[in-house]
Amino acid sequence: MEISERLRSIKPSATLSVNAKTLELRSQGVDIVSLAVGEPDFPTPAHICEAAQAAIAEGFTRYTAVPGIAPLRQAVGHYYERHYGISVPQEAVIISNGGKHALYNLMQALLNPGDSVLIPAPYWVSYPDMVALAGAKPLMVHAGVEKNFKVTPAMLEAKRQPCTRMLILNSPSNPTGAVYTPDEFNAIMQWAVENNLFVISDEIYDQLVFAPACMTSALSWWQRYPEQVAVVNGVAKSFAMTGWRVGYTVAHPELVKKLSVLQGQCTSNVCSIAQKAALAALEGSYDCVTTMNKAFLRRRDIAYSTVCSWKKARSPRPDGAFYVFADVREYFRPGMANSAELCTRLLEEAHVALVPGVAFGDDNCIRFSYAVSDTVLVESLNRVAAVLDR
Repeated sequence: MEISERLRSIKPSATLSVNAKTLELRSQGVDIVSLAVGEPDFPTPAHICEAAQAAIAEGFTRYTAVPGIAPLRQAVGHYYERHYGISVPQEAVIISNGGKHALYNLMQALLNPGDSVLIPAPYWVSYPDMVALAGAKPLMVHAGVEKNFKVTPAMLEAKRQPCTRMLILNSPSNPTGAVYTPDEFNAIMQWAVENNLFVISDEIYDQLVFAPACMTSALSWWQRYPEQVAVVNGVAKSFAMTGWRVGYTVAHPELVKKLSVLQGQCTSNVCSIAQKAALAALEGSYDCVTTMNKAFLRRRDIAYSTVCSWKKARSPRPDGAFYVFADVREYFRPGMANSAELCTRLLEEAHVALVPGVAFGDDNCIRFSYAVSDTVLVESLNRVAAVLDR
């Protein structure tokens, strides 16, 4: 059997690989604590689950329109009017099987072989491979801990090529938790528009921003330049709905039509029941979001202060999402000479699963997810500290 060349070049997701190793060790009776997967530990709120149960009871279990049911597409528009004061019509929205699917569809729809795409690094692990699967070339623009993990227009311009067609922005960031200020974000958007780049703004963590930082969405830029901007979001992180697999894209209505054609040939519609649950999430009370955010803020402070107390670790304070991305290069030594070897050592000795920074484009760092209970977080960080001290 011969596997296609495009697939042979793609690496498995590092976060899922770490999770698989964690599950394997746990099956052997090893007490493993995982800070590897970016998944809220909260249950999906009750009113959302009840909406799904009602959908089943009512027999809402058949195919829907490929881009999603009309009430959910309208609810996405209401969401943006509610939070950003910008009206989004139904025809500018498509519902996908999670935010990852939305991103993949956009790259398949917009990129051609020979194109290149600017990706600020550290980056979410799937961006480069999604670009490669579309036949394009990822161009990494690295901003390390000394730059607070944030790029500037000048840094992007230095990497731009004549064939560069797209920029991927992610704020708040996975893996760093960095949030661009309004001035920083708008300067990058202005530069991208002036250079005729298409911008995909991945805003899956837009409800997870901690004051005094504030969320800046690309939606206002989409409103002014709909042929150059798409905004991707979903219900996974904000509403603890990771397994429901509901994401959405706001884009030019003509692009939405093309995305619908593509989706119709690969997955068709999102699960009808999950769409009803997402509708309840977007249209219902946000008290659950507020409660979870308070917990994440408290855990952010615990994780950040603890990591910064380690003598050889450095990290800027994350202003969003639920990650601390720490520069730990001063702990490297023979046998533990990079982020992957350090994470292996911590898994074997501290019994804590973490994701090496090399998976995110920065081998000096490792990612700590604090989407776990306070008790688990403190215990696991203490375990890590004990190994690092040795």
